[in-house]
Formats: sequence, structure tokens, C-alpha cells
Amino acid sequence: MSLILKENAIFIADSHYNEKNQEFKTILEGLEKKEINASQIFLMGDNFDFLSCECKYFIKQNIEVINLLNKLSTNLEIVYLEGNHDFNLQKLFPNIKVLKRENQPFFVEIEEKKVALSHGDNFLDWKYELFCKIIRNSSFLKFMNFIDINFFISKKLEKALLSKNICHNILDFEKIVEKRLDNYESNIVIEGHYHQGNRYAFKNKEYINVPSLCCQKSYTVFKNGLFLNKDI
Repeated sequence: MSLILKENAIFIADSHYNEKNQEFKTILEGLEKKEINASQIFLMGDNFDFLSCECKYFIKQNIEVINLLNKLSTNLEIVYLEGNHDFNLQKLFPNIKVLKRENQPFFVEIEEKKVALSHGDNFLDWKYELFCKIIRNSSFLKFMNFIDINFFISKKLEKALLSKNICHNILDFEKIVEKRLDNYESNIVIEGHYHQGNRYAFKNKEYINVPSLCCQKSYTVFKNGLFLNKDI
């Protein structure tokens, strides 16, 4: 049974939270202080620059935001769609509904309309599928954590992520969207991943790319039957 989408539900995507990108913490603090009103929170993936339950260094680096999310989850309905930077999260967030990549899309309803939610890195080629299975394998991650002496691997990864430019326009994004919609049987498709914040309509389907909190400094609110982008 799908979830009913409520008025003032918010969608947060691609925050890539790290020491440089602090917007995710800012918005969660706003929710905690009731400065931001939300009935539901949908985390659309890649809200941490890197996080999994097996990687001790990144848990330590992100513990303040992890604790804040867990505190919010005692009073708010939160759905977390894992992305390609944050996965194997259920143990970290026991009160949050965590959806692995293979369980996406996740469906919600608005009156008679069916809405599909995905991070957005699904329906790709077999090479990427294989990569996803390897990188999310718990045994592999535990082994990497075991050999991560003094966190030298984690720190190299962190440095690489901090130096990466993730904000850019995709010139042919409209064509990508049109092709992606063929994979969905729903009236509305909502994804993150692409950091564009655009929306399109094809073949009686509406496509919404939730803006990247890191890049566009905004998130999406469902209000009065509309999906509206709002700056932090």
C-alpha cells in the first residue's frame, strides 16, 4: 500500500553534507526549532557526501546530523531514499523508513494520482548496476573498514569528494528525462540525483527534479496541490 502525500510535505535532495556544504544541517535545525513547518520529510538521496553504516570514519564525521535526524524522526514521518553516496543506512536510522536503491521507485498518492519517488540513479546500464552491487555489499565495506588503518582510505575519499565540482547544468537533460519516463508507470515522477531543479511534462506525465540543496540552495514543498521550490 502506497503512502498518502500530505500537505506541507518537503523533499530534500543532494545536500552532499560535509564540512564545506552545511545546508542540510541548517534545514534540519530549522525543522527542529519549528522555523520550518513540515508534515512529512522525503530525503531523496545523497544528503550526505558519503555515509554507510559500515564506515566508522564517516559516521564519526556526520554524527551531529545523524543524531539530529534521529531526533526529528521521533516526531516526524521521514522517508529516506538511499542514493549513490549514502546507503546501507537502516541501522543508523531505526525510526526512519529507509528505501534501498533496489526498492525504488517508492509510490505515494495525491488524491487519484500516483507519484513515483526515486533517487534517480536507477534504470541505467548493467555496468553501473554491477558497480552498485559491489559498492553496497556489506562484507566488502566491512573489509575496507578493517584495512582502513588510521582512516587513511576514508580521508583520501573525503578529500576527493571535497574537491569535486558537483554543480553544473546538463545540456541535454530534457532528452534524458523523456527517456527516463518510459520506465515509470505513474502520473508524476520525482527524482533527485541530477542537481538540476527542473520540471517537464511528456506523454501526460509530469517530471520533477528536486533541486540540489547543495547547488541550488533550495528544496521542494507540496502545498495546495502544487510542488513548489523554496530557498533555504
